[in-house]
Amino acid sequence: MTTGRTSAAPRPTAGALRLVEASTTRPRSVDISGYARQMTTYCPYLAPSLQRGLTTWTVYRADGDLEAVQAELFHAGAQAAEWLRPLLNRPHGLLRCENIVLPGDVPGVRHRDLMAWPHWVLKNLYGQVGVMFGKFYAGAEEVTAAGHRIPAAPVSFLPVRAAVRRRDPRFLSATPDLAAALAAADDDGRDVFEHIPTGWKEIRTWARHLLPPAKPLPSSPGTPASPPPSSS
Repeated sequence: MTTGRTSAAPRPTAGALRLVEASTTRPRSVDISGYARQMTTYCPYLAPSLQRGLTTWTVYRADGDLEAVQAELFHAGAQAAEWLRPLLNRPHGLLRCENIVLPGDVPGVRHRDLMAWPHWVLKNLYGQVGVMFGKFYAGAEEVTAAGHRIPAAPVSFLPVRAAVRRRDPRFLSATPDLAAALAAADDDGRDVFEHIPTGWKEIRTWARHLLPPAKPLPSSPGTPASPPPSSS
């Protein structure tokens, strides 16, 4: 049994990310079903996951400034990961995928910048226990390693799923330490927060030290540098 400390972390930003629709296989607030069917061509696990009702979507709407929404997006991701962890070793556990959907906008902030830090922190926290985080931005065209164009997502979202250890590390070539941790991942029930702070600013500072030093990205005035681009 996992014992994450996310619920005990101080959350002065609570309310910056409002729940629109709780975890469901058929969200009504966003039109995602057609896109999900299209994506089965590119993800071998998605079709059987959809058929068994193991792909779920939780829809939030941003209602705060950049830092507050990032903090809440991180918290939502950690909750999703902790919910998934005990399920991944059950039958069909590898087919489970919880998606954190983020329609709407923070004024003046691209979703790419809004999601970058929470995604980076969550990948580094949960890769060690075999949970993989991806990211897709509304309207952004993606291309596979083979050069095939992937349908643009109708809405931004973070997929949370079991890591495929023989496959996923190849998508993390820009972050070899993270790729190695994911390849050797083992969920022994550890508290991933045991040795790090729980406040968002402090967690982000901790995660900054994990960035590959050769590829910093420019930051907007008054905000910390974003993590390097990496594949989902």
